[in-house]
Amino acid sequence: MKFPYVPGYLSFREGPLLARVFDRQRTEPQLIFFDGQGAAHPRGFGLACHMGLLLDRPAVGCAKSRLCGRTTEPGKQAGSRTPLLDDSGARIGVTLRTRKGVKPIFVSPGHRIDTEASADWAFLACLGYHVPEPTRQAHLLVNRRRKLRFESD
Repeated sequence: MKFPYVPGYLSFREGPLLARVFDRQRTEPQLIFFDGQGAAHPRGFGLACHMGLLLDRPAVGCAKSRLCGRTTEPGKQAGSRTPLLDDSGARIGVTLRTRKGVKPIFVSPGHRIDTEASADWAFLACLGYHVPEPTRQAHLLVNRRRKLRFESD
């Protein structure tokens, strides 16, 4: 990584690496989930927007913390959602409870998908977990690789 971690600039840090990873894929994804923001970003254009546009694929941002906007707590049941609004009152995403008794996630459209479809797909992709399965599996893989690297040092 050549770009330092700076909140709100995740695309500049992770985007080049992600672009190389997607260039090596043998199949074109139909929908991509990112552990980051889409439209629910202080500049309205987060990682899911950048990468979705670059890859020209539908992209959804699913974050565990809210970077901007205002919302209310969704109901306690899995699938409950409330709007995530910017300062002008425009809808920039959804606060989504993916499991009963867990904190909600913040879902926002990235590219070639609307807010409601983003939330619907994110909930379907959670498979009973807190975050969508594609991002959950990516985290598990990275943590296994990191553990192996530290054990070999």
